[in-house]
This record gives sequence, C-alpha cells and structure tokens, in this order.
Amino acid sequence: MQYRTLGRTGVQVSALALGAMNFGKIGRTTQDEATAIVDAALEAGINLIDTADMYSGGQSEEMVGKAIAGRRDDIVVATKATMPMSDERNHRGSSRRWLVTALEDSLRRLGIDCVDLYQIHRWDPSTSDEETLSALTDLQRAGKIRYFGSSTFPAYRIVQAQWAAREHHLSRYVTEQPSYSILQRGIEAHVLPVTQEYGLGVLVWSPLASGWLSGAIREGRAVTTSRSTFMPQRFDTTIPSNQARLEAVEQLAKVADEAGLTMIQLALGFVTAHPAVTSALIGPRTLDHLHSQLAAADTALSADVLDAVDAIVAPGTDLAAHEKYDTPPPLLDPSLRRR
Repeated sequence: MQYRTLGRTGVQVSALALGAMNFGKIGRTTQDEATAIVDAALEAGINLIDTADMYSGGQSEEMVGKAIAGRRDDIVVATKATMPMSDERNHRGSSRRWLVTALEDSLRRLGIDCVDLYQIHRWDPSTSDEETLSALTDLQRAGKIRYFGSSTFPAYRIVQAQWAAREHHLSRYVTEQPSYSILQRGIEAHVLPVTQEYGLGVLVWSPLASGWLSGAIREGRAVTTSRSTFMPQRFDTTIPSNQARLEAVEQLAKVADEAGLTMIQLALGFVTAHPAVTSALIGPRTLDHLHSQLAAADTALSADVLDAVDAIVAPGTDLAAHEKYDTPPPLLDPSLRRR
C-alpha cells in the first residue's frame, strides 16, 4: 500500500481508502460483513475510513463505529454532514444550528469523541461560507474535529470558501472529495487545478464509475450490478450517454488486457496516478469486492497506458455530464435564472 500526505496536514493516508456507503441497508450489508471488510482493509494497509451521517440513515456510522472499536487511534476517521436526515426542514444544510447537532449525532453513532475529517457533503447555497466555516472552526477548537473539508463543491465555491476563511480569520477546508473516474474527467479542467493551487488533499469517490469500470458491464451482457437495480436509468444503453460509456468501456477493456491488468486495476490506477489525487475511495459491498479492488493497491500505470486512456476519453471530459453533482443551482432551477 502506498501512503500520501493529506493536503498540507502532515497526516499520512493510504492511496486506497475505504468508503462505507454500502454498510447497512443501502448495500444490504450486515454488521458481521462490515466488520470483516474493515478487518481485511486494515490488514491490507488501508488507514482511512470514510462514511457519512446520511448513509442508510446513520447505520453506516454505527457499523463503522462497532468495527473500529478498540483500534480507533490507528485509523483516520472521516464522515460528512448536510444531506437531509429527516423531513424536518432544519435537519439538513450547513448552518451552525444543524452542524453542531449533526456532529454530536455522528460522534455518538461512531462511538468516538473526535472526528479526524469532518466534511460538508454538498455546498449549501442557503448558508454563507462565514456561517459554516465559523461553526466548523469552533468545533475544531473544541476538540471535536481535527480537520474539515468539502465534498463535491464546484471549483468556484472551493475558491470562495478559501477566501472567506482568510477574510474572516477562520480555519479553512483542507480537503475536497469529488467524483472522478476515467469516464468522468471533468474535474481535471477546473476542480483539480484549484485543489492543487490551495494545497488541498483530494479523496475521490466513484472511481469505478458506479460499476461501469468494474469489469462486470460489457457489450452483450445483461447489466445485473447492485447499483443498476435502483438506478436503472444510468445503465440503460438506449440512452446516448450510456451507449458512449459502454463503447469507451469496450475500448478500455482492450487496453487493460494488453497491459495485463484487470479493469479495476486500470480504473483505480488511473485516478491515483493524477498528482492532485491523494486517495481513491473504494466502496466494497462484499469481501470479494474488496479483494478485487485491493489488487490495485500497488498498480502504477505506464505512460503508454495513460496515453491510451486519454485517446479513448479526452482529458477534462465527462461522458455523462448530466450526472454531475456540482452543477450550479441556476442551471437546474429556471426560477433562479429569470427575473
């Protein structure tokens, strides 16, 4: 396992990190299964576990907490807040009122007294940067979080938050967690240059592109992945963007075969090769999934392989741009772009 410095924090984290979104009802994972996955990940050298309060309504945090009991000091624990936790209108967002409550709930579920990395799950356009950063700074000074970061922020919001921290003399985001894969490379054009400029650590999610790069999805095969059962529109190959992904996958499979790699090794090796990326988050649902992904822990792609990938999916290109989660609100809501 390779280790890298998380931004400018000095904290050393593994190049592959364990994402716990599938722990609980989302992935139909039991506590025993989750604990076995954590055990195997730690044994392989993974030292960062990432979860969120909204994953399975808090189940993921509870399972992570039980799985790491008695060995917390050797693990970098990351979680997130801001996504809705109930129908109550104030049980979401990044206001001071909610973040203080949400963090206490996360600490209780995790069974720990301090989160290493507390992340704002999505940018909240209804809350000012000063409000959020002030609350996070106070929680940091109270010893309840060590560092804080953002997740899936548009590049301009990352910049704005850095300036707001400087202007108001507050602590700043030290990490960003964006979606990044061979099939979704748009962040190379805007987010990654910004994270490099400000020295942010980058933990990328969905490096296997929701299973498209797992090797399970190929031309002529029925798509039977877990993700396809509850998000069928993302795998319907009659949709042009999905057909483009399938065509790219077929070409990438040939590149992987010629290089003696699995598709998973190619996909994870690609994202961890970018100098701006600290770690790739893998989110196994089973031990078999974990072992197939751990095989990429020491994968280093040659320049020829990376050039071949660039020829299939151009740098800075998203093959499914409509699936981006950092789109500015006015592009999604017509009322916000009309007087």
